[in-house]
Amino acid sequence: MTLPGVLLLDAAGPEAALLATAAAARGHEVHAATAAANAAYGPELKGLLAGRVVTDFARLDRALDEITAYARRRGVGAVLTVNEYLTELAALVSAELGVPGNEPGRARAARDKAAMAEAFAAAGVHVPRTLVVQNEVDGDQVLEDWRVGFPCVVKPVGGAGSAGVTVVGSLAEAVAAVEEARAVASVPRHAGDPAVLVQAYVAGTEYSVESVTQDGVTVHLAITRKHVTGGTARTETGHSLPVRLAPDVESAVHRQAEPAIRAVGIRHGASHTEVVVGADSRCTVIEIGARLGAGHIGVLVQHALGIDVWSGLLDVALGRPAALSPTARGFATVRFIVSPHAGRLVSVSGLPEPGPGLPLVRWRAAIGAPVRPPRANGHRLGAFVVTGADEAEVEERAAALARRIRLRVEPDDRSHVSSASTSAIAP
Repeated sequence: MTLPGVLLLDAAGPEAALLATAAAARGHEVHAATAAANAAYGPELKGLLAGRVVTDFARLDRALDEITAYARRRGVGAVLTVNEYLTELAALVSAELGVPGNEPGRARAARDKAAMAEAFAAAGVHVPRTLVVQNEVDGDQVLEDWRVGFPCVVKPVGGAGSAGVTVVGSLAEAVAAVEEARAVASVPRHAGDPAVLVQAYVAGTEYSVESVTQDGVTVHLAITRKHVTGGTARTETGHSLPVRLAPDVESAVHRQAEPAIRAVGIRHGASHTEVVVGADSRCTVIEIGARLGAGHIGVLVQHALGIDVWSGLLDVALGRPAALSPTARGFATVRFIVSPHAGRLVSVSGLPEPGPGLPLVRWRAAIGAPVRPPRANGHRLGAFVVTGADEAEVEERAAALARRIRLRVEPDDRSHVSSASTSAIAP
């Protein structure tokens, strides 16, 4: 019997490679939709691919036609993506093929943050006060709107990975932040949408809820604590899971996540819901992604809870019962390695080696390459994952390993750093 093929929309990155590996191990042909014929896939992933279709993801209608035609020719029976920018397209392709996927009519709300805010409000989800800046005239009115106030958060409506997101405390800062968000929004994958979101700032502890929905029924895999920077650019420096919240607080978080998942039409697939829990234990939903959480969250789930999330997502996409119950009660954390200064990377030392309790160490920056302090998740230079049975021991080990990593960064023509620096990585 011939098994249905599995199609990944953009197979780049470690999460996509893990999905491809899970599919191939079960005997499925793996296909990729890509924006370039010479997409930079590693040799292992290239060896797994039975074929690929090259299309222009920025032209949604054309991409839909080309991908579905290819999928029908190759007997594709499951469509998945871990790319934030392609979740709407994945829903549309799945609907055209008649395979499990999210609601195509609502899928845009999981990508367009303005549509997301409207969908959340209609569903009764507790969200920050949100206004949309469409143009410069709107900007003057919105930024002075007392209903938002300061501090507030400025972000592009079509962004992801913290790109173009700024916390501001004054009108002057907000004007500059809007321009930065518009610059991010101008890249092709955002379809040139210049709209910018302005949200009231919500104080509290940041978490994310990792969930999988099948046939409209949601299973929450874990609540993740987010480690974030302070200041104006709140980029993520790590994740830890599972978080053990007080029962009433955990229930409140789930009560907000579930209608948020339904509001954006997630019926068959993963979701990553970002929330803030205030000092009064009230949960506010910030945004949601219709995909597995990035930043190696799937690896954390697998090692801490014993859930093969990759096989689970494959089963959901194929319409088969998915095994999503924990088989372990451990703890896992990831730390991201970033540059403390702008400049040119001269050397790195002290990177940990994979081994027991250290299942993943990833480095992706080339010596001599320009680096900068993180203002988006794409500025990370590497990462490592620590696992174990005890939360405190795992966190302490991760902090100790981070302190041993030393980067030497020197100024170059694109940097304003006054002198060379050698810095340990903050935990």
